[in-house]
Amino acid sequence: QVHVVESGGGSVQAGGSLRLSCAVSGYRYSYYCLGWFRQAPGKEREGVATIDSAGSTTYADSVQGRFTISQDNTQNTLYLQMNILKPEDTAMYYCAAHPRVRSCGLGFNFAYWGQGTQVTVSS
Repeated sequence: QVHVVESGGGSVQAGGSLRLSCAVSGYRYSYYCLGWFRQAPGKEREGVATIDSAGSTTYADSVQGRFTISQDNTQNTLYLQMNILKPEDTAMYYCAAHPRVRSCGLGFNFAYWGQGTQVTVSS
């Protein structure tokens, strides 16, 4: 059983930084994809960033240059470093995982999801 657990959310003022973490357990495959998504109140869920097992990344235009997705393979942990945060980044952030796939993008249909961690950015 695959488990995905996010942590690191919180409240910050505009211009500040946060780092989200995601612990993924329950599988070990050579190929996989991991991603961060977010959903603001009254809006649809949107892709923020993805990374595959080769380290290739994709970013939403709205976060390009401000957010960085990375992974620690030894600890099966995914990170999202968020800098220069804006009020419009306020949302519930979700981590997602999908084993046995070589590549993915923001529109990929991930199989496993965490419960989410709240990020609130005040102006």
